[in-house]
Amino acid sequence: MLEASFKKYTLHFKRPSGTSRGILNTKETYFLILKNEENIGVGECGLLRGLSIDDRPDYEEELNGVCENIALGVNEADLYVALTEFPSIQFGVETAFKSLHSKYPFELFPSEFTLCQASIPINGLVWMGDKIFMKQQISEKLKEGFICIKMKIGAIDFKTELELLKSIRKEFSASEVELRVDANGAFSSKEALEKLKVLSDLQLHSIEQPIKQGQWQEMARLCEETPFPIALDEELIGIFSEEEKNKLLITIKPQFIILKPSLIGGFRGSDSWIKLAEQHNAGWWITSALESNVGLNAISQYTFTKNSKLPQGLGTGSLYTNNIDSPLEVLNGTLRYDPTVNWNFQI
Repeated sequence: MLEASFKKYTLHFKRPSGTSRGILNTKETYFLILKNEENIGVGECGLLRGLSIDDRPDYEEELNGVCENIALGVNEADLYVALTEFPSIQFGVETAFKSLHSKYPFELFPSEFTLCQASIPINGLVWMGDKIFMKQQISEKLKEGFICIKMKIGAIDFKTELELLKSIRKEFSASEVELRVDANGAFSSKEALEKLKVLSDLQLHSIEQPIKQGQWQEMARLCEETPFPIALDEELIGIFSEEEKNKLLITIKPQFIILKPSLIGGFRGSDSWIKLAEQHNAGWWITSALESNVGLNAISQYTFTKNSKLPQGLGTGSLYTNNIDSPLEVLNGTLRYDPTVNWNFQI
């Protein structure tokens, strides 16, 4: 007989982390735990307050319903479809079942990655803050061997952010260090193109979500006229049907899309977006959404199977004081999985 339960867990940031939506000190998440006579399965429902489409008052009620339905024998596929409006729970359900049926609870996609025979190139993330703090982070990431740096912009004044980016470019050419910026929708649609033109002098790889999501025509115009690639991020949230996804890609014609499994319906949701992006000649990469190491592990193992050559956004495991101990480690700008290190999941 299959039993299911969930537990809420609050992650604490080592230092307050700034985004254009404010300062983050804590991040709540939920673990879905499945048990039968032989095995245990663990999945993370990585809710992100203020951003997830399923940030709703009935979230825990929905999780209770999932647990009750699993006990009644409702299968994973039917549960997944029923949870369309709760993509982070879809991800938790997918991962928990994958975990339950795996030889080891946290080895979901056995590969050269889980055998520590290959690693995943990732970007080094620089959080918003004052000039001194951001400069310090940039310096740390370069010392740690990152050759791709992603800087969040839009919280301090644009001139200061430009200076920081220029300081990197003075020291490292585009062939030595790839620079990505993430505006999190901070630019107005009127000023966005001019700011993109100014940024283009710095030979940036791409900019994520220059304007707020939902402005399809304005974003389409930007993607057509931009001097360097635009990547859609928040724009993908809340787009559920294949028809609507297709419509978005046809309308906006982005150069890249960014996939956060917790926000877009897990592995199946990501597979759907990847298939459509490739049909429309859009590039893509995968990013975690501040999950604990449980969710990050699932996303990382899945990502490796997709064989992308681009640096991925999977370097968030060291942000918390109370993360789950895991075999994941960041080394020389890559994410590695050390199978000699044990998991410590005791929630």
